[in-house]
Amino acid sequence: MERVVLVDEQNRVLGAAEKLAAHAAGKLHRAFSIFVFNAHGRLLLQRRAKAKYHSGGLWSNTCCGHPRPGEATVAAARRRLGEEMNFDCELRAAFEFLYRTEFENRLIEHEYDHVFVGEFDGVFVPDESEVEDWKWIAPGELRRELRERPEEYTYWLKAALETEGWARVEENYGLVAGGAQTAGRRGGR
Repeated sequence: MERVVLVDEQNRVLGAAEKLAAHAAGKLHRAFSIFVFNAHGRLLLQRRAKAKYHSGGLWSNTCCGHPRPGEATVAAARRRLGEEMNFDCELRAAFEFLYRTEFENRLIEHEYDHVFVGEFDGVFVPDESEVEDWKWIAPGELRRELRERPEEYTYWLKAALETEGWARVEENYGLVAGGAQTAGRRGGR
């Protein structure tokens, strides 16, 4: 049984709960989102496996998840990056934000989300039970896709990109507004 860390709006630990129970009740809990860029400034996105407990089949950031009780958030992020994407890289804390959304299956994501940024240019083969597809995409192209087809992307990806923290990430990485995407293992979209 997987457990998540319950927190308040200042990220102070309140306890722990079983993951699905926390999502069913809409309890605020600690989470992380990872955004990995390559040397060309393109962001690695994954399409979540359809069998995921929510948001299956949607495009999202490189990896996301929840730290276990007693586990450091950055350690959890690196653990899940290895489990889902089958690679590891240095991760730097970029910003934090809170969000809450309800899904069609009545689960509620109410998360204190720690955003980490990394760089990677190697070869990898994601776990197909977690990741249906992947692609490298320029930030400007991602913004266009989010405007044109928002229903194809996860809520938290869109929410993260609307924060001041994301503006700082773009500034720090000198990300360009345009550029083409590089397809994933199954030909991208």
